[in-house]
Amino acid sequence: MGRHKTLKRLAGVIAMFMLATGIAAVSALGSPDQAGNSPRSGALHVTKECSQYNGSAGSFCTITSSTLKAIDRGSRVIYLQPAGAAALESDIVLNTGPGNSAFGHVTLPFASPSGVVTFSGGTGQFQGFHAHVIVTFNPLTNLWYWDGTYSFDPPAR
Repeated sequence: MGRHKTLKRLAGVIAMFMLATGIAAVSALGSPDQAGNSPRSGALHVTKECSQYNGSAGSFCTITSSTLKAIDRGSRVIYLQPAGAAALESDIVLNTGPGNSAFGHVTLPFASPSGVVTFSGGTGQFQGFHAHVIVTFNPLTNLWYWDGTYSFDPPAR
């Protein structure tokens, strides 16, 4: 009889532990992190190099790092319109692989130290994707930087 009660007690402890672990895992998926970011929105920081960009339509830059897991290293930012004399004003496609693209627009006046990139929608993992970033260039590293925010619609529930 004593052994049966011990096994029942142990089973109850295990069940409570599993329930608590499951609740913690579900809470972690949907709750904000310390910075207040949820898994479906947050800060976006991207670095890219543009050795393949020549100012013509169809040329591209390559992502070297990103804080958003959906934007892999090696992804391409393809420029759909050529650069003008005073600015780059172009629609862009961020392509991370077959079926996964985000659609955006860049405005970069050449006389200014920075510009703006916005994204609205996409395909595959970028369905409902929105982002607004400031784009800057560092001549010491020869790299471009995007710094801003992103979100996915609809937000996770």
